[in-house]
Amino acid sequence: MVTAAQPLPAPSVPRTALVRHLGPNWYATVMGTAILGSAGVALPAHAAALRHVFAGTWVLSLIMLVTLLGARALRWTRHGDRARADLLDPAMAPFYGCLSMALLAVGGGAMTAGRDLIGTGTAVALDAVLFTAGTAVGLAAAVAVPYLMAVRHRVEPAQASPAWLLPLVAPMESAALGPLLVPYLPAGQPRETLLLACLALFGLSLLATLLMLSLVFARLVSGPLPLALTPTLFLVLGPLGQSTTAVGKIADAAPGVVPAADARGLPVFAVLYGVPVMGFALLWLALATAHVVRARRRGMRFAMSWWAFTFPVGTCVTGAMALARHTGLAVFDALAVGLYALLAAAWAAAAAGTVRGLLSGELLAAPRPAPLAPRPETGRTRSGAAR
Repeated sequence: MVTAAQPLPAPSVPRTALVRHLGPNWYATVMGTAILGSAGVALPAHAAALRHVFAGTWVLSLIMLVTLLGARALRWTRHGDRARADLLDPAMAPFYGCLSMALLAVGGGAMTAGRDLIGTGTAVALDAVLFTAGTAVGLAAAVAVPYLMAVRHRVEPAQASPAWLLPLVAPMESAALGPLLVPYLPAGQPRETLLLACLALFGLSLLATLLMLSLVFARLVSGPLPLALTPTLFLVLGPLGQSTTAVGKIADAAPGVVPAADARGLPVFAVLYGVPVMGFALLWLALATAHVVRARRRGMRFAMSWWAFTFPVGTCVTGAMALARHTGLAVFDALAVGLYALLAAAWAAAAAGTVRGLLSGELLAAPRPAPLAPRPETGRTRSGAAR
């Protein structure tokens, strides 16, 4: 006979400790909300009313970013021990890449979804500040987190997680959003410098990501991830979709900025690179979805890892639209619309779970130990000997 484990009561969180366990993974909520607006305005056709919805989504992401930055600053002030412990935690440190991408996503969203609402001048100024801060944080995370993994975390390849990609993908976000600022710089060297810097960030992130992807895939083929971590498989879509977006945006901004021969070659590169990468992204999407369906059938419950369903899919939407611009093929328009529908559904599910978790206090409580596995009270071996 097996004794079933009793469910634990919902934890209560003292008011003074509301931010103690607010880790950097919470920036994923800002990323997922910002991309909902940015990817929406990139779609091939949408009603004017929807543009206001996309702008409202961007405003929500801006409010979330400001609130979260304030809460995280309070955490460093009041609970510095926990904040410093995050950097030494191999499961949490990679999420510092999310801080960079949250800043960049909201800044880029100001230029796309929010510009009609706040005006071009304000959008450019806000994006310039957030792009500079986000790029600096992203480059620091891309160096610091792998360094900590080597000298302090001492992780094993068998522990590889898709979350390890996060600090390495952050510079790719800069590469994809930097071209939006190019036309607002003085003509000549300032514009060309920023555009080529974006190309350098593309290469930096791409090569580092390829090295890490091999570890992630090797971990996956050795066995499925734990149920709560299964949604992180969608993180692999991030560098795929964002790199396709980046080369497309760089090619868009190139005419009149770089020499004519380079400006003609970049759109060709955008297609030759983007089409096969988007093909692999669709393959990975199918594989990750199959793992999520399996995990859901085995009892996967909501966790903050569900936000991995949002931003990476959003980058595939913008990547598909970049390919639609450079190839003129309607199939990429249709792909972008289909992926956006998936993004909207994923955002709704993740947002609803987060709101429920905040209202119950569960998401702000200290992590609790997993309940002990049920243990049989009596049993027999095959030979009939009693245990």
